[in-house]
Amino acid sequence: MKVTYSPEDGEQQVFEYNPNKLLSAEREALEKRTGRPFNEFAMGVLRGNSLCRRALLHVLLKRQHPTIRFDDVDFCWDELTVEMTKGEIELAVEHMRAKGGDEDLIEGMLADLDSAPEDEGKARLPFAV
Repeated sequence: MKVTYSPEDGEQQVFEYNPNKLLSAEREALEKRTGRPFNEFAMGVLRGNSLCRRALLHVLLKRQHPTIRFDDVDFCWDELTVEMTKGEIELAVEHMRAKGGDEDLIEGMLADLDSAPEDEGKARLPFAV
C-alpha cells in the first residue's frame, strides 16, 4: 500500500505501508493513539477514518523525524492519499468476503480496482491478519 503526503507548503513524500511490517512499538503507539485494537485501526485506515490516517502519518513521519509530535501532524484531507494496488485489492476483497466482511467497504474497493496501480511484486493483504 502506498501512502502519499503532499503538503501545500512542502515536498511530497511517498511511504510504502505494510501493516505486518510495523514495529511492535509503532503498532502499540497506533493502538494507544486511536483507542482501537490494531486490526480495527488497519481497517479504519482503509475506510478513511481521519484519526487512523493521521496516526499512521505520524508514525511514518516519525521514522524520518524522531522528535515530531502527534500534535505537529496536521494536514488538509486532500494532502494525504492511501492507495492499494490491484493485487492488494483483490486479496483484501477475497479475505473479507470469506470472513463475511463489510460489503460497503468491499464495493468501495472494487470501484477503485480499475484505476489501481499494478503490483511491483507479490501482492500482500493491506491489513494485518
